[in-house]
Amino acid sequence: MNKEPRSSSWADLQPELLGLVLLRLPSLVDRVRLRAVCRSWRSNGRLQPLPSPLPWLTLLDGTFLSIPDGKIIRMQGVPDDAFCCGSTDSWLFFVRSNGQCSMLNPFSKARLDLPKVSIKWFEASPRFGSSFRKLVVPSPLESSPDSVAVLLGGSVYMRRPSIATELSSRYLFDIAFFNGKLYGISVGDGFSSFEINYGPDSKPKISAVKCITKPPSLWAMQPRLIMSSGKTSSYRQVEYLVECPGKLLKVMRMIESSDPESYGHLECDRTATFDVFEADLSTEPGQWRCAFNLGGQAIFLGKHCSKSLPAGECTGIQEDCIYFMCDYRNLAVDPLHDSGVYNMRTGVITPLLSETAAVPQYRGGQGRPTWIFPADAM
Repeated sequence: MNKEPRSSSWADLQPELLGLVLLRLPSLVDRVRLRAVCRSWRSNGRLQPLPSPLPWLTLLDGTFLSIPDGKIIRMQGVPDDAFCCGSTDSWLFFVRSNGQCSMLNPFSKARLDLPKVSIKWFEASPRFGSSFRKLVVPSPLESSPDSVAVLLGGSVYMRRPSIATELSSRYLFDIAFFNGKLYGISVGDGFSSFEINYGPDSKPKISAVKCITKPPSLWAMQPRLIMSSGKTSSYRQVEYLVECPGKLLKVMRMIESSDPESYGHLECDRTATFDVFEADLSTEPGQWRCAFNLGGQAIFLGKHCSKSLPAGECTGIQEDCIYFMCDYRNLAVDPLHDSGVYNMRTGVITPLLSETAAVPQYRGGQGRPTWIFPADAM
C-alpha cells in the first residue's frame, strides 16, 4: 500500500534555504518581517551569520529612514523629550532641554548617561549653527564607555560618566580615533594627534599634541569663483575625517552654488565632487597621499557620524563609493536635499534612494541628521 506524500508547510523550510533568502535581504526591516512569519523561521533565521544590514538615516523628527528603499521606521524607546544630535555605530546621542546627555541603543535598549552640559552648545544660530559637531569612541561603546570624545565648539572634550575635561583649544572641524589615538583636522589645514593619559584623579590629561602634516591645498577655505564652460559657480569645501580599516582618510567635499549672488541659499547648493586623501603617518612629518579608491570599502559620510563598511560583505552597498547627505547647513534642513552616492571610480553621483523608493516628506524637527548602523539582533 502506497503512502500518500506528507504535505509540507512554509514553516518546514530548511534552514539552509531560509539563510539564502536572508542573505538577499539587506534591509533589517525585511529580515525582521521574515523572522516574524512563524516560530521556526525566527529560530532558524538566526543560525546563519549574515552581513551587516544597511544603515539608517536619522530624520529630524525622530524617525529613521532605511537606505536605499526609503522606508520610514519608528522605534519604541526613543525619548520624546530629547533630540538626537549624533551617533556612533548603533548608538544615538540624545540631549534634553535641561542639558542632560545620554547614549541610547534603540535596538538593545541599553543606555549610558553622560555628564550634563549647557544646552547652548546644541542651539543652532543662522550664522554659526550648532556648536556640537561629533561624538567618537576608540572601540565599540559597549567595551569603552569611559572613553567618549566629544567635539564641541571646535574643542575636544573627553567625557566620562561623571567627568568632562577639555583637551584642546584648537578649532577643530572633525575628529576620529585611529589605532587607539585621537586625531583632528583644524583651521588652516592643520592635522593633529592627541596623546591621552589618565592621572591619579582619573581625569583624562593630554600629554602631547603633535601637528603631523598639512594636506594639499587644492581649494581655498573661503568660497572662490570658478569659470567653467562660460558658467560662473561658487565653490566651498567641507572636510571630514574617516577611519577606514588600516587607514585614516580625509574626505574633502566640494559644494557648488550655481548662483554666486545667492551663495548660501539652500536651493542653489549641490555637491559637485569629492577628493580623498590617506594619511601617511610612517614619515616625519607625515603627509597626505591621494586615494583613488577605498579598497572595496564604502563610506557613509556625515558631520555627526562617518563610518566605513566592507561593501563585499554588505549586500546592497556599492564598493569604492561615498554615501552622503545634506548636513553642512547651519540650520536644520531636509537631509535628502543634497544627498547621493559618489562613485570614486567614475566620478558620477547617483541618488541615495532607489528609483522605486518614495521620497519621504520633509517634516522638520530639532534633531540632527546622522547615520545609525543597526545590529542584526532583533
